[in-house]
This record gives sequence, structure tokens and C-alpha cells, in this order.
Amino acid sequence: MIKSVLPLSLIIALRFFGLFLVLPVISVYAMNLEGATPTLVGIVIGGYALTQMIFQVPFGIISDKLGRKGTIIMGLVLFAIGSLICAVSTDIYSLLLGRLLQGAGAIGAVVTATISDLVKEEQRAKAMATMGMFIGVAFAASMIAGPTLGSNLGVEALFYITMIIALGSIFVLIKLVPNPPQITHTYNNKVELAPILGNINLIKMNLTNFLQKGLMTFAFMIIPMILIKTYGWEMSDLWKVYLPAMIFGFLSMAPAAIIAEKKGKFREILIIGIVFFAISYLIIGFSTTATIFVIGVVIFFIGFNMHEPIMQSLASKFAKVHQRGLVLGIFNSAGYLGTFLGGLLGGMFYEDVSLSTLVIIIAVICLIWGVLIITMANPSKKKFLYLSLNEFHLENSGKLNNDAIDEWYINNTENIIAIKYDNEKIDEEAIKNLLR
Repeated sequence: MIKSVLPLSLIIALRFFGLFLVLPVISVYAMNLEGATPTLVGIVIGGYALTQMIFQVPFGIISDKLGRKGTIIMGLVLFAIGSLICAVSTDIYSLLLGRLLQGAGAIGAVVTATISDLVKEEQRAKAMATMGMFIGVAFAASMIAGPTLGSNLGVEALFYITMIIALGSIFVLIKLVPNPPQITHTYNNKVELAPILGNINLIKMNLTNFLQKGLMTFAFMIIPMILIKTYGWEMSDLWKVYLPAMIFGFLSMAPAAIIAEKKGKFREILIIGIVFFAISYLIIGFSTTATIFVIGVVIFFIGFNMHEPIMQSLASKFAKVHQRGLVLGIFNSAGYLGTFLGGLLGGMFYEDVSLSTLVIIIAVICLIWGVLIITMANPSKKKFLYLSLNEFHLENSGKLNNDAIDEWYINNTENIIAIKYDNEKIDEEAIKNLLR
């Protein structure tokens, strides 16, 4: 598992590092470009998410049909081109074009689906948590590196760094990531969209990703603006708020992942994170000193980082093997739509609506969001069985299509049949007898 997960986690973490690197400073930087308005700045902050949203599902479907690696390379090349355009931009519109191209390389769901292909399902929670930890480290590092490098080298240099990171990630992919196994699943028909869109648990997960990412984008828009304009901070001082926020946020990741994955308390962790979101925004909106404001920011990132390592894993638990690319594509699209609208609406309302009013609205939304999650069931634990096709007869596999077995598929590369089953309805020996 380690040889498969670590390089893929590194690729997605490097890509997120490139995106996150500019987030702490881009609102202040963009406001000084020709043609800039608060609304356009908000679109620039969340603009990459618009194209991410549009291309997540197509990239997921392409990867299901044509292969994961080639799809990931295509996305990284687009990300590199977009970063280069951002680096040479002199006005708000060319910067926006570059951000849109950065987002067009929508590989998040493809990387997650690749991990799902390479890792056995009972190990997938650990694999997803590992990826979440890598993203958390990238997030923390970018929060410190962005303001520091941006104030010393210029924000343009940050975009050149992201371009180099994207090209380097292609090398990691080609050299270190094994090819996913060839899978033959038990579903002969095309993936049906209606059951996926109508799955109540996936709806709640998509909404969670939408709101979490939207609140994050809005936070990144207002944090530097308020600290610089209201409290007189310099861009080079922003690390003083992001460093403690990232430290406490990072420390919250492991306990949250362990409680969710080992104890099956996904719903409870989501609810705690939502409570932290509401409290943090109320503190930010009604703060009277920089210290109180920073406390609110720290609480926000604790909640955000509690969610981050379990989100992809939880969404994937509601998907069957042949649906992963599409399900995770929709899930990530919902998150990127939230990212885009968080920047857009934040930019539109920031000038016309008081911050105190905005945070009260956010707190009410969090209350409704929490009630919805309370009604979501934690995924039930299933068992997994892997049998060699040299010992068991594939012609008897039709007997596996019953209520006690969730799904089964053939791993042609390893010549095994993988079976996911409910051990309260059938045991391992009974399954073996079906195939003998």
C-alpha cells in the first residue's frame, strides 16, 4: 500500500500546495492589478474552482474509460500552463484566465479513484487518511510559505513555483506510481447517474463539501483584508495568524481520522467540525482586537482540518467499484462549486453587507447543515474476501448476486476475485462454497 499511496499523495499534496500557496495573499495582490474590483477579486480567488467543478466529472469519466495516469498527466499540464499565465499577468482579466486554466486540470477525483484502485478496500480508509494528512501538511506549509515568499520574492514568483511543482509531479507519476490493476466488475450496464444523484447520503456529503470549501474561500478572502486594512498588519506578518492556525489544525487531523475511521464516528466528527465553523465565524465577525480575530481563525482551521482527512474516504464508502470515478467527480465538483461561490459571493457582499450580518447568516447555515448531518447514517462496516481464481471457479460467480453480498469484482492483474459482504448475513466459508 505504501508504495502506491505515498507517491499519489505527494502528487495531490504538491498540487494543493501550489493552489494554496497564493491563497493567503492573492486577495491583496489582485486588488492592486489594473481593472480590479472586489467582485472580480472574489472571482479570481475562487475562479479555479469554477473550471474544477466543470471538469471534475468529465475527468473522472475519462479516467474510468481510458485510464488514470494519462488523465492525471493531462490535468497537470493544464495546471502548469495556467500557473505560467498567472505569473506573467499584469491585469485582473489575464490573472483570471490563468486561474481558470489552473482549475481546468481537475485531477483530484482521478487521484482518489487511482488510490481506490490500487488499495484494498479495508485499507482504503488508511490510504485516504494518509492522503488527507499529506494535503494537511501541504496546506500548513503553504500558509507559511505564501506570505513569506510573496512578500520577499513577489506574488508572481509563487505562480512560477506552482508551474515547476506541476511539471515535477508528472515525473513522480511516471516514475513512482504503479499502473492500476485491470478490473472487471459485475455491472455490465453503463453507470446510471440517477441513483447516484438520488442517494441521500451522497447528497449530504456533496452538500458538506460544498459548504466546507465555500466557507474556506470566504475566510481566505477576508482574513488578509481585515488584518491589513483594519488592524494595520503587513503582508509579511500574515504568517503570524496562519502558523498557529495550521499547527492547531494539523494536530486535530489525526484524532479526527482515528475516531472516524477506527470507531466509525464519521457523522460525529463532521458535526463537531460544523460547530467549530459557526463559532469561528461569529468570533471573526464580532472581534474587536487582532488577538480575538486570530483566535477565531485558529478555531476555523481546527474545524476545517478535522473534516479534511475523512471527506474523500467517507464519500467513497457510498460508491461501488464501477462508480468511484463518477461519484468522486460529483463530490469534488460540489466542493469546487462551493469554492467558487465562496469567493464570488464574498466579493459581492463584502462591500455592501456588514461582516457581522454575514457571520450571523453563516452561523444559521451551519445550524441547518448540522441538523442534516445528524440524520445521516454512519456507513456500516463490511468485510472483504479475496480469492484466487486458480482455486475457485468463476463460472459459479453468478451465485454471488444476492442480498448478503454488496458487490464483487475481478482483479485481472492479480487473478483474484474480490468480494464485499455483510458478515451478519453470510460468512467466509459459505461464500467459498458458492464458488467451489
